[in-house]
Amino acid sequence: MEERNQTHVTEFILLGLSDQGEQQSLLFWLFLSMYLVTFTGNLLMILAIIMDSRLHTPMYFFLSNLCFSDICFTSTTVPKMLLNIQMQSKVITYEGCLSQMYFFMLLGVLDNILLTVMAYDRFVAICHPLHYMVIMNPKFCGILLLGSWILSVLDSLLHDLLILRLSFCTDLEILHFFCELKQVIQLAYSDTFLNDLAVYLVSGLLGVVPLTGILFSYSRIVTSILRISSVRGKYKAFSTCGSHLSVVSLFYATGLGVYLSSAAAQNSRASAIASVMYTVVTPMLNPFIYGLRNRDIKQALGKLFSRGTFSAYRILCFKVKL
Repeated sequence: MEERNQTHVTEFILLGLSDQGEQQSLLFWLFLSMYLVTFTGNLLMILAIIMDSRLHTPMYFFLSNLCFSDICFTSTTVPKMLLNIQMQSKVITYEGCLSQMYFFMLLGVLDNILLTVMAYDRFVAICHPLHYMVIMNPKFCGILLLGSWILSVLDSLLHDLLILRLSFCTDLEILHFFCELKQVIQLAYSDTFLNDLAVYLVSGLLGVVPLTGILFSYSRIVTSILRISSVRGKYKAFSTCGSHLSVVSLFYATGLGVYLSSAAAQNSRASAIASVMYTVVTPMLNPFIYGLRNRDIKQALGKLFSRGTFSAYRILCFKVKL
């Protein structure tokens, strides 16, 4: 019998979060609302940083890139899910599945590395304040951002190329609302040793190294803050990294929660439901964490809204005169 291979695969079936037809409408409006909040919140953060010259610093440069990454990260999965619900279809093409996996892994790794870079930025700002602008100069910030993108691209490209060599069974149902790498690998009937090895090695490397860097940075930050004599100085120093620490905690807590739930659950759908936390909820909450805890962001958003309101008022008055 002629061996079937990946060239015969045309589509996968995304089973989604629920089989209940009456729940599809609820899921559609719930995820549409969360996606719009995520998109709007992160876009407002980017616009506020661009429009306010006081925020043209390394810290907010990386924050704006994190917001952009979060918008793209959510956009790789949620719109397709919403389209499938609206069209009452669970199909995603083979090419579409590969593309979704590629960008999902790229942007997920990019988020992780950017959080590490932002931790280093806070380390330099608090532990070496006099040399901050010398160390975190525009050229070095650009190199850090470029390096983050290169590592992310190489990681996702590696996994996608390894997927291309696999042969798949006829049962191509994925118990998820997007093409999750491990579940796609499990559908293959050819040898997946290299794929599994790449998943564990690269995931471990890109998980342990950034987390170690973040923990090291904050250990030095806490040590420096404790040396400050005044209470006001300690509060000011900690407030500069409080928002980032909250986002890091949320990012790794949700990721660890998904890992533990998928390891303990008999049904893979439980893992799919848990993954909503880091694919949708975390990118949605990040702008609120920075917006509510950062006075500079609050002021920049206030200026942005007032400027937008004033522009809208001028346009309205002009139309009335006409």
